[in-house]
Amino acid sequence: MNKKELVEHLAAKTKLTKVKTEEVLDAFTSVVSRAISKGAEVRIVDFGTFTVVHRKATEGRNPRTGAVITIAAKSKPKFRPGKALTEAVNRNKKKPA
Repeated sequence: MNKKELVEHLAAKTKLTKVKTEEVLDAFTSVVSRAISKGAEVRIVDFGTFTVVHRKATEGRNPRTGAVITIAAKSKPKFRPGKALTEAVNRNKKKPA
């Protein structure tokens, strides 16, 4: 599902216009992005938690030359699904025949 499809589904569920729904979705992603970039954790009960994971600098090898290279430290966003979301995903899986 892409953003346009998500907006359509949310608009139908909430009875908001697609324009207003897109504004709400953009505001949500902006608030979450800003919060986790400042080191905060965004927890939505039964859905999941958005956090930032810090990766240390490591050494790697250039596969063509074999030369040692330094892979820079970086921060990456992370999402941990909540229990209810995990259960919903597993409940909706088709069981093999």
